Amino acid sequence: MATSRAKADKIKAEEYLKKLEIVRKANEVNPFETKAEQKARIERAQKDIAYMVMTYLPHYATAKCAPFQIDFANKVEADPLFKGFAEWGRGLAKSVWCDVIIPLHLWIRGEDVFFCLMSDSKERAQELLADVQAELEGNPLLVHDFGQQKCEGDWEIGNFKTIDQRFIGMAFGIKKKVRGVRVKQRRPNLWTIDDLETPDTISNPKRMRKQAEQIERDIIPTMTGSIRRLLYANNKFARVMTQTFLQERHPHYVVHQIKAYDKVTHKPAWHSMYSAEYYRQQEKDMGIVAAHAEYLHESKIEGTIFSEDQIQWAPMPPLHEFKMIVVHWDIAYTDNEKSDYNACRAWGLHGTDYWLIDCYVKQSTMKRAVEWLCDFKKKLDRGVNIIFQYESQFWNGEVERTINEVEDESGINLNLMKVDTPRTNKTMRMITMQPYYQNGRTYYNEKLKSHSDTQIGIMQLCAVEEGSTEHDDSPDADQQAISKLELYCTNKRAKDGGKSWKAGLMKKTHEIP
Repeated sequence: MATSRAKADKIKAEEYLKKLEIVRKANEVNPFETKAEQKARIERAQKDIAYMVMTYLPHYATAKCAPFQIDFANKVEADPLFKGFAEWGRGLAKSVWCDVIIPLHLWIRGEDVFFCLMSDSKERAQELLADVQAELEGNPLLVHDFGQQKCEGDWEIGNFKTIDQRFIGMAFGIKKKVRGVRVKQRRPNLWTIDDLETPDTISNPKRMRKQAEQIERDIIPTMTGSIRRLLYANNKFARVMTQTFLQERHPHYVVHQIKAYDKVTHKPAWHSMYSAEYYRQQEKDMGIVAAHAEYLHESKIEGTIFSEDQIQWAPMPPLHEFKMIVVHWDIAYTDNEKSDYNACRAWGLHGTDYWLIDCYVKQSTMKRAVEWLCDFKKKLDRGVNIIFQYESQFWNGEVERTINEVEDESGINLNLMKVDTPRTNKTMRMITMQPYYQNGRTYYNEKLKSHSDTQIGIMQLCAVEEGSTEHDDSPDADQQAISKLELYCTNKRAKDGGKSWKAGLMKKTHEIP
């Protein structure tokens, strides 16, 4: 036990020395500068956090500070009682800002900082806190402008005090008792909760609720002075997290949510650091579900009615073997990230099974959706039975103009049919597809497995339930297509006058009538 602890301490010390080595090379002191120049630099850094980063922390400034980063820091520094979340997409430097830049800037501005950092384990918290500790000890320009900070005898990794005790740092794991934390008469005045969730906690709502209560009942009460700030750094990569419990209970807390990129255009929020192509490639490499969770806070939804486990991926039969193919277009008029989706879903009837052949599910212009429909028809061989349809309620002059324009440009006549939507509850209509999924009568073209539009459709399908506020354009289009295909689905027993299916759950059959 003692040996393993000593080994862990040695590794920790070696990692800290590596941080120091980087920090000591971060900047240089001009031996010829005047006191006036030094004073001007300090005064500007106190007022301008972006300048402070570029001047004192150039090793972090690999790209220009993003406006959203500066905005969050300004909100924190303007409110001595700030409580809020840096809910930024992955890779947007939320830990650097909450654990290093903001605490250091508060200190540079003249505040006494008693900074406590909590993570999922004490070791992880120590690792995070060591970043700001190394700056205070080894950053040449910080030491030159603000004096030597390392206090011999009080400089333990994860628990340190500067010589004048204007900056105190302590690290805690979530399971560590924090009640009564103080240094003499001093109490914490800045807490950062960082990287708290683990695979264990994220699947345990009870544990997340307990962590939220610990923050409310243990951490916040440790701060008793006129300055009591709480920062929480984490992206919202799951539907339910410790931070979501806190946000629901405390609507006055600031939720500073930043999506890493625009889902429609892929335009990055931190444009000096990332490109649109970077995020397109991440979606391709990670998969759309994982990318949206990590970068856009749009997590996979575990459905109460439909589930991904019910989706069967299989090699698709030749298109000429399908009795009928129906492509239903669920129309959306605008293309911003709050708009509905243009959903074009191509379903085919093969025997008595329904196959998702291909699809288009995007927050896009109508024209792009019609272009997809035309491209899909171009790829079809002669003799394939197909119907293109859309809901009559969406018809207007702009829809007609768009269809005519694209058909003329592509030389394709879609023969789009208007269909009337049944006057029934839409959710209940979509739920009528559940028996087909439950009884293994729906198949997805296995070539669509990594297709982003297909994954978005799955996410929408799994969100279908009464009272859901999630987008449902894709499953709505699925239901409309499948209901049309049902008209072409007959089975041998039904032809002979017998029951098509046993009473109760449907019985799957592979007989081709």
